[in-house]
Amino acid sequence: MKPADSSGGATAGDALVDLPGDTAGDGSITHYEAADGAGSGYAKSISYDSATDTFSVDNLAFDGDNTYTRSAAMPNIGGNPPAAGPFQVYEGPASTPDSVTGTPIPQFLHRAIYGKSTSGNTQFAIVRTGSYRDYGFGGFVYQRNGSVTLPTTGQANYKGQYAGLVDYNGDTGINYSSGDMAMQIDFKDFNAGDGVAATVSNRQYYDMSGANVTGAYLTALNSDLNGATYTELPSLVFNVGPGTNNAQGEIAGTLSSTVVDGTSGAVTTHESGQYYGVLAGDSTTGNDEVVGVIVVTSKKPGTGNTVTQRETGGFLLYRN
Repeated sequence: MKPADSSGGATAGDALVDLPGDTAGDGSITHYEAADGAGSGYAKSISYDSATDTFSVDNLAFDGDNTYTRSAAMPNIGGNPPAAGPFQVYEGPASTPDSVTGTPIPQFLHRAIYGKSTSGNTQFAIVRTGSYRDYGFGGFVYQRNGSVTLPTTGQANYKGQYAGLVDYNGDTGINYSSGDMAMQIDFKDFNAGDGVAATVSNRQYYDMSGANVTGAYLTALNSDLNGATYTELPSLVFNVGPGTNNAQGEIAGTLSSTVVDGTSGAVTTHESGQYYGVLAGDSTTGNDEVVGVIVVTSKKPGTGNTVTQRETGGFLLYRN
């Protein structure tokens, strides 16, 4: 399973540099979101500059000079409260001057999330826009710096944080998401690829001002489910099966969440999508970690099934 596209250009600083496979010979891997022709995967040459705490993206129209600054309203995310989160949030400029007259030109709404592991061996970035009536243009990238050592037996447990951007097809705007994540890997079975299980729980939604809007979402969801009484967002759960990894430590597969109707008791799929990731470090000694991205879609509650929402989240997990 090919998780993503490796196209793009090299960048500087704390760069999410483009390495199409292990071209450096050291096991490093970088994957960009695959371009779908409709806007996803357009973001290229994504990088972070720690000296100026700025985030750069190429190939997205109306985002100023491609430089994003740290959000004042939501500088961090991934924890609850967000201020405790390990990931950083960046905003595209609200306007940029006409290059000749200096007249301010309003720019589109762009937001980005950047995460780097404590070891520096793994990192991810996500960029989405909220100015189009459909999803618009954006992308994600995740990277392993260096190689991985994988065992052929035993199991491993990983824990960490998750954070994402929520955009819409049929509406404009962006929300943030966060959660806790746990993953387990069986390195012995399946014979056709390790078993990978994971759950994203304790999920929360925030608006661009940093206000928690999870309650409003749950009110609409419970109404759509005919009087259901959900008090927290459904957990995202990986679908377990063979063929989800390769010898380079890359993983990819499907995941979903389910809900129960408050009247009939029928169980239905609420969200579904894909996960992508890569292991780093030495899994034989426990000095290893996992980085990746999740993309799930669902019908936005309270819209009569007229709006589809997409949540694109990144995660960094450590051996626990």
